[in-house]
Amino acid sequence: MDDEDDAALPLHEVLDDKLRVRYFKEYLAGVAQSIRDGTNVKGYFSWFFLDNFEWAQGYTKRFGIVFVEYKNGLTRHPKSSALWFSRFLKCGEGKNGKED
Repeated sequence: MDDEDDAALPLHEVLDDKLRVRYFKEYLAGVAQSIRDGTNVKGYFSWFFLDNFEWAQGYTKRFGIVFVEYKNGLTRHPKSSALWFSRFLKCGEGKNGKED
């Protein structure tokens, strides 16, 4: 899952990555169902942590749950997906998969 790097977007819009939050919710719901069905799952991690250089696309795509300002001293900002993931890991999600 990636986003185009659009320098014209204000920071608050870049950080509001609802599509990635939905991706995590749906993917992890699938993992939970697989566990209920008997799959032996040992762990899961998000492949995309920081926006970074990608060999095929350079800096034109953004994959991370943490936004990196390449032109501002590499300042890092957690996206809404990072905040959601943090709450999820701290058991902030109810048993039905909806936020409390």
